[in-house]
Amino acid sequence: MAERWLPADEAVRTRRSIRQFLSTPVAPETIRELLALASRAPSGSNIQPWKVHITTGDTQRKLCHAILDALERDGHDKHKREWNYYPQQWREPFLGRRRKIGWDLYGLMGIAKGDYEAAEHYRRRNYVFFDAPVGLIFTLDQDLEIGSWLDLGIYLGSLMIAARGLGLDTCPQAAFADFHRIIRENLAIPQEQIIVCGMALGYADNSAAVNQLVTERAPLEAFAVFHPAEPT
Repeated sequence: MAERWLPADEAVRTRRSIRQFLSTPVAPETIRELLALASRAPSGSNIQPWKVHITTGDTQRKLCHAILDALERDGHDKHKREWNYYPQQWREPFLGRRRKIGWDLYGLMGIAKGDYEAAEHYRRRNYVFFDAPVGLIFTLDQDLEIGSWLDLGIYLGSLMIAARGLGLDTCPQAAFADFHRIIRENLAIPQEQIIVCGMALGYADNSAAVNQLVTERAPLEAFAVFHPAEPT
């Protein structure tokens, strides 16, 4: 077992979505330890529905090239995920939060409003796992229900916190779900498994401007209701 570098509260506070990684490799035994540790996450009736496909080295590079080639050939419209992540109709406060993180991120990258070419170039960085040495693809069996999606979300959160505990960083990436056909072909994932998301795993490049982004969080009063109400 690797030595823990961060206590749990610090790991939670310092977890961020990192969008530029160093080339420093992650030891296979560390990857295995993280995946196994995260499997202690709870799931309904302990069914543990998550599946993880780990890519490194030439296999990862081949997958990334295949996705980028398909994107260059077909554009985005021919590649859509099999499920909806975002609401069909945006409303506040969600729309405002989405716009803010987008412009904050583009601001750090020096991408001006309306510069669609630069925005698209940056968007495609998703499909090389932001240069992380480890790329993870998460799947669920097609016939499972929404409870298993919740279980997978808890697993993902546990994995990201465990990674921070070992001094690593991550970026969860729903963008990979758009290219489910390419991913299935390259990783021999059966049709019965739905591609939910990817995740970059590695060591953050702290010199990269994009990694200076610290997203805001709503105050407790915006989402928590105490019963009975706390006295004023």
